[in-house]
Amino acid sequence: MLGEYFQYGLLVALAIALLIAAFTDIRHRQIDNWLNAGIALGAPLFWWASGLSLWPGVAIQLGVALAAFVVLAGLFALRAMGGGDVKLITALALWIQPSWFLELLVIMALVGGLLTIVMGGWHVMRRQKERLAIPYGVAISTAGLWILSVHYYPSASQAIGVG
Repeated sequence: MLGEYFQYGLLVALAIALLIAAFTDIRHRQIDNWLNAGIALGAPLFWWASGLSLWPGVAIQLGVALAAFVVLAGLFALRAMGGGDVKLITALALWIQPSWFLELLVIMALVGGLLTIVMGGWHVMRRQKERLAIPYGVAISTAGLWILSVHYYPSASQAIGVG
C-alpha cells in the first residue's frame, strides 16, 4: 500500500515539474537544467515504485530515451528545437511507458502546431520583426500531463482505493 502512495506522489511531483517547465518556458523561453535533471533523476525511483524489472523494463526505458535524445539532438543541431526542449522530452521518456511515448509525441506535435499558429498570428498582428520564439515546453508539458492523466492517474487512484 505504501508503494502505491509513493508511486502516486512521484507522478504528482512529475506533473508539478511539467507545469514549472511550461511556465518558465513561457516567461524566459528556457527550461532550466536543474528541472530536467530532477525529472530524469526521479525516473529510477518511479521504476522502483512501479516494480519495473531491470531487464527488459528499465533497459527499454533507457533505449527509448536514448533514441529520443539522438533524434532530437539532430533537430537541435538544425536549430529546429531548443536544448531545454530536447532534455525535457528525453527526461520524460524515462517515465512514460514506451507504448504510450508515441502518443505523447503525437499530442506534443498537435499542441505545438496549434501553439505555433496562435503565436505566429499574435506576432504578425503586433507587427514584430524579431524572430518568433515558440515556448515548445508548453506543448511538451501539455502532452506529458495528458499522458499522465489518461494512463497513469486513474490506475494509481484505483490502486490506492480512491477511484
